[in-house]
Amino acid sequence: MPPVALKLFPFLAWRDRVDRVTLRADLLAGLVGAVMVLPQGVAYATLAGMPPEYGLYGAMLPAIVGALWGSSWHLMSGPTNATSLMVFATVSVLAVPFSPQYVGLVLTLNLMVGLIKFGLGVARLGSLVNFISTSVVIGFTAGAGLLIIGAQLRNFFGLHIPQQASFIAGLRDFATHLGQTDFGVLAVGVFTLVASIIGRRVLPRVPYMLTGIVAGALFALVLSLASVAEVATIGALPSAVPPLSLPEFSVRTWQTLAPIALALTVIGLSEAISSARAVALKSHQRIDGNQEFIGQGLANIAGAFTSSYPTSGSFNRTGANYEAGARTPLSCVFSAMLLLVILLLVKPLAGYLPVASMAAVLFIVAIGLIDVAAMRHVWKTSRGDALVLVVTLIATLTIRLEVAILVGVLVSLLVYLNRATHPLVLRVSPDPAQERRFRRVGTATPLCPQVDMLRIDGALFFGSVEHIRDEIDALRVAAPTARHVLLIGTGINLIDTAGADLLANLAKTFRADGTTLTLCKMRPEVLALLERGGYLDAIGRANVFTTKDQALAAIYRMLDAAQCAACDARIFNECRDALPDGRVRDRARPEPTLVPPNTAGVGS
Repeated sequence: MPPVALKLFPFLAWRDRVDRVTLRADLLAGLVGAVMVLPQGVAYATLAGMPPEYGLYGAMLPAIVGALWGSSWHLMSGPTNATSLMVFATVSVLAVPFSPQYVGLVLTLNLMVGLIKFGLGVARLGSLVNFISTSVVIGFTAGAGLLIIGAQLRNFFGLHIPQQASFIAGLRDFATHLGQTDFGVLAVGVFTLVASIIGRRVLPRVPYMLTGIVAGALFALVLSLASVAEVATIGALPSAVPPLSLPEFSVRTWQTLAPIALALTVIGLSEAISSARAVALKSHQRIDGNQEFIGQGLANIAGAFTSSYPTSGSFNRTGANYEAGARTPLSCVFSAMLLLVILLLVKPLAGYLPVASMAAVLFIVAIGLIDVAAMRHVWKTSRGDALVLVVTLIATLTIRLEVAILVGVLVSLLVYLNRATHPLVLRVSPDPAQERRFRRVGTATPLCPQVDMLRIDGALFFGSVEHIRDEIDALRVAAPTARHVLLIGTGINLIDTAGADLLANLAKTFRADGTTLTLCKMRPEVLALLERGGYLDAIGRANVFTTKDQALAAIYRMLDAAQCAACDARIFNECRDALPDGRVRDRARPEPTLVPPNTAGVGS
């Protein structure tokens, strides 16, 4: 397949994955997605201040385009909670919600968002998603799962209370009105949950969520016919093919909507990439951020001309798509097509779906988003990553979703900067078990009293120079007799002028104290900067060596022979047979006892 064809039609890359088995799995997963988006599309469109059918239109062509031109196998595009809220909050100040003017502005906004996303993808700025670390994804996903549970409690228990913007406020409101539970609604919700769990074991080939929804609908119908309870359903749905629409192309309108479009772009891409990466952690797929930007952009552009308001990747529908057994993006295509079929042919039946059953299904999806094992692993592995996870989780529950992601990214960057500005500065010593390999010094490691050997593991730049200076000063206090300091540069992966100034100043300070600073094994790019800036002359070109052998041989010739004759450490190959002045070492003196390598350090 020519590379140009794959760039224009990226869905050709996974065509070999399609067979009879995957088609069946994708068809069933698509049916689950179509059923799930029915109430969500209507609710989210209303939340956005748009006519209800616009939410369903957003789950048709935009979902197909986003799936075929994206990179994720499971990401489902369509109306989302955060995007809907942002549309209403920003556009409602410009026009009356649900009015033709309002609809026209939202369609134009959708086109602008699509163009920005597409432009970012074409410019290959998909690497921006790399700032969303795994810890952010895990924390955000868990928080989103809890938010879904909190939002569906009132539907599951049949409580007639308004939806709260805050998770804590919603729980407080739920607890206050718990005594008003409609037990008929609760029974339908519980029955749906039980049917889903049983269906998962008894009918493994049928998506258990679909089993639960059908069973819940039948149970609600029985309760209604028996006059036991009347359970609310999602109600009558519009039955229409998405009509063509035309956004505005007024310069003044575009100028007015530009800041809103930028904000929605950030929100939409954060939602889509986070959703895709959250599922990719389970499916072991790599997400191409550039391609995902392009896919989401084209989805918004297509939606702007087919009566859809801004869409993005949906957390709960993407999770449900994966849990339902989707194998390829064709599940999203089937979902859009089946949604259209439902609206055209079986609209009366779709109206019988109980709201409580939909809440129960969303509970199952939400629980799947809370990866306790991954959270426990992060907590045990890294305290910094654990901090990022916890902060992101709390932010997701207390502030808006899109802001929570940005908070998580910010904390991730702060943790990274803290690590980058605190590189390890280690005292090392030759490893007797490996020729010319150095190890981290342990408590029982013999040291040369005349040579102090140090290694910096990390970047030597403006943000780390003070820390490195303090660490070297502290290490030098522990080796006051050493008049030669060998700095091994294998771990210095970056240097700037501030780092070069530090090396030059250390050489000058040591020289004034009668100590020589010697550099060895510096990376070519580090040596190139030291050369360009004239720092090699300040350090002393005679004190810069390519290998440790050369450096140690040169240092050994300058050592005090009398101290070497009385020393039992003998950690260098050079001091085993001869003294620095050329005399043969006294063989009557016992050889030093070699201690095992310190496995906590990394050899250099």
